[in-house]
Amino acid sequence: MKVLVLASRRTVWALAIALVVSLISESARCAGVEDFYRGRTVSLIIGYSVGGGYDLYARLLARHMGQYVPGHPTIVPQNLTGAGSLRAATFLYSVAPKDGSVFGTFGRTIATNPLLMPASAQFDATKFSWLGSMTNEVSLCVTWHTSAVKDWNDALEKTITLGGEGSGADPDVYTLLYKNVFGAKWRLVSGYPGTNDTILAMERGEVDGLCGLSWSTLKSRHPQWLNAKRVNILVQAGLKKQPELAGVPLALDLTNDPEKLAILKLFLSTQEMARPFAAPPDIPPERSGALISAFEQAMHDPELVAEAKQLNMDINPLPAQAMDRLIAALYATSKPLVEKAALAVAK
Repeated sequence: MKVLVLASRRTVWALAIALVVSLISESARCAGVEDFYRGRTVSLIIGYSVGGGYDLYARLLARHMGQYVPGHPTIVPQNLTGAGSLRAATFLYSVAPKDGSVFGTFGRTIATNPLLMPASAQFDATKFSWLGSMTNEVSLCVTWHTSAVKDWNDALEKTITLGGEGSGADPDVYTLLYKNVFGAKWRLVSGYPGTNDTILAMERGEVDGLCGLSWSTLKSRHPQWLNAKRVNILVQAGLKKQPELAGVPLALDLTNDPEKLAILKLFLSTQEMARPFAAPPDIPPERSGALISAFEQAMHDPELVAEAKQLNMDINPLPAQAMDRLIAALYATSKPLVEKAALAVAK
């Protein structure tokens, strides 16, 4: 009996010591993260030009996230445009310091580039340190009010020119997707640095319109267009229809062909991570954990939510673990479907 009591006491002491050691180790890790970030400037790389939707979301996050990172660093937005944000994604993956001092945002469809356009992507999307997405989204194809194409039926019958940004960018992907899947008579003029630049080109008459324009960007940045009917909204891309656009067809409702639906869903699933943020791969786990936690806390910060509401921006966050699962599901797509989807966004 005494032996059992002694053994029990030893077990209790062992567990107590293990708990103390664990608490000390955890405290040391937290102190190390805090020491690293205290007084530091963290760069938030934005793959698009100033004033577009990705830029607006990134700058909103930068104003609020730092207070939730241990050490309270200053988060400084930096625009790095090029190739429809592919340049920013490549920089984050290959060039940026892997110490937790840099993270960024790039186009929602860029994560599928290595899957669908491997020649244009020099990174593995499954290895980014994904922090989460600030919202889901519906993307639109729009034309300027002077265009002969006013609705989806017109788009199937009349030829128009749409602006793009680069291989794998939202406007290019959706323009080519509708052209190749539905036979829309669209020409793509690519190379604009960002959405704002493409919009200016549309207003000047250089192009008829663009695809991949987020509903949140349209209603927050250009509400006067909606009030004055300055744009025609042709189609919406998402897994479900935006209630405010009940009269605009959803891409998934435009076909009953199983193969076409499977291809569309492969692309439209990225709308669930419409404003993605990621850090480079292989950063210290305690720092990636701190950034993930800070991102999630910022998404529920009352001041951030209030500011977003004032700016007419939606906040429907997707956490890091859900992002990882979504990316993994995309990369588990069967090879035959991937090959067909790749052809659907080929010029």
